[in-house]
Amino acid sequence: MLREKLNNDLKEAMKAGDKLKVSTIRLITSAIKSADIEARPSGKTEIDEGGIVNVMTKMVKQRRDSVEQYVAGKRQDLADKELGEIAIIEAYLPKQMDEAAMKAAISRAIAETGAATPKDMGKVMGALKAAYAGQMDFGKAGGIVKELLK
Repeated sequence: MLREKLNNDLKEAMKAGDKLKVSTIRLITSAIKSADIEARPSGKTEIDEGGIVNVMTKMVKQRRDSVEQYVAGKRQDLADKELGEIAIIEAYLPKQMDEAAMKAAISRAIAETGAATPKDMGKVMGALKAAYAGQMDFGKAGGIVKELLK
């Protein structure tokens, strides 16, 4: 479904002459194809929707890092281009959870996995990543999980 949406949006952006959107969607589809190729040894021909979300999440993270470097290097023109790409990529990602929803989801995951000590953090994080890929900032979630498992 996401692949089809990307292809349709690429055609629309090409018709509209939106160069930034065309180049960004091409970057996304290229990254997805690379991930498809990497998945072949495990017997998959294509990554699933969750895999596509993970690819795009990594792309956003890379661009955020680049923005910081460009701003520090006083290259606002390049930072603005990266910010434009981030906005386009994020339009395809599921809506991010707010902190209250994240805490509720983490509490449910702790209860479901039976986690009781900080040693069980891996089980909880695994359950969260399986259920909320692309919807949750796992960096923040890790801190909350540690706090709740003390």
